[in-house]
Amino acid sequence: MSLTEAKLLAMPEDAYMNEQQLAFFRERLLAMRDELQRKVDETVEHMREQEAVADPADRATVEEEHALELRTRDRERKLLKKIDQALARITESSYGYCEETGEPIGLARLLARPTATLSVEAQSRRERMQKLYAD
Repeated sequence: MSLTEAKLLAMPEDAYMNEQQLAFFRERLLAMRDELQRKVDETVEHMREQEAVADPADRATVEEEHALELRTRDRERKLLKKIDQALARITESSYGYCEETGEPIGLARLLARPTATLSVEAQSRRERMQKLYAD
């Protein structure tokens, strides 16, 4: 019997980050990583297939598309790193707990963002501090 989101959310609080839940998130993170890796491979292949374009306007369009693909790929690379870090936290049994407070991050937040490392409260605090000290 595989665990669904509904069954996961229906589990009692004292079951937080039990083996079933950790396995659920491990599977979800691995699926995310596989999908991202597939996209990265497609991007690399697409960029290899691009041929030189003589027309300056067409060349500018192709270069803009390349820049966009590279930005997307950079975001994907960063997300891949976060996924790997989350998988490592599962192995270390620290997954699902806030890095700052040690409190549970919460199943709903982890379902929305499986790579989350902070509780909603800690994340809000961090964002307020960043805003406060931003230019």
